Amino acid sequence: MEVKYKHEKSPESGVRLQKVLAQAGVASRRQVEKLIQEGRVKVNGFTVSVLGTKVRAEDEIIVDGVLVKKAEELHYYLLNKPAGVISSARDPRGRPTVVDLMKNVPVRVYPVGRLDYDTSGLLIMTNDGELAHRLMHPSYGVNKTYRVWVKGPVELEALEQLRKGVELEDGKTAPAKVISRSGHKQHLLEVLEVTIHEGKNRQVRRMFESVGYPVVQLERIAYGPLTLDGQRFSAGNYRSLTIEEVKKLRLLVGRS
Repeated sequence: MEVKYKHEKSPESGVRLQKVLAQAGVASRRQVEKLIQEGRVKVNGFTVSVLGTKVRAEDEIIVDGVLVKKAEELHYYLLNKPAGVISSARDPRGRPTVVDLMKNVPVRVYPVGRLDYDTSGLLIMTNDGELAHRLMHPSYGVNKTYRVWVKGPVELEALEQLRKGVELEDGKTAPAKVISRSGHKQHLLEVLEVTIHEGKNRQVRRMFESVGYPVVQLERIAYGPLTLDGQRFSAGNYRSLTIEEVKKLRLLVGRS
């Protein structure tokens, strides 16, 4: 059995024993509580029967005589994905992938969601499968913000359509937040910022195409509480998320 522990390691940040065992797949949370109360769980050789007891990553946990093995440490990174890179672990056509960019990290990490081959920007990379699943699940409605370059000027009617939702072949999009950054025009391109919480395939590009403004360049600049604004690392580089950033992501999707 494998156990996933919290990112923090100090004694003060220990994890409740029943939560650790439930996450390990020993039993449901309610059933695990019963196991503890019945004295069938040992921590470091001592029987634990008090609910709420906290354990640390180095603690040995035994249930009914079976050792609960610890899983690899969880890692979280923010990658500034360049255009021309695939958001997957491998590509049958041999193109570079985001995993190729992360060869120097101590564990295998995977992207949370995808960015198109031609899209750059913020991508979370982690080996925390549960958190990744929740961040991508539409029921949690995690906001994602993109900087979009199109040939302008963009008519107000088109902006209103995007804000209300547009019809695509796989359904109508939810209302989007759209801000025109008219002061950021480069040559004949107009720059806009769009915030959505859905994850339809190539959604932002298809939204703009549907209102008559094909995307020239696309960059994701925010994912939930994380942002690329003010970052001092160029495309292709990455950094570890801080403990506070991981906490914010967990709280966003109902994980403590």
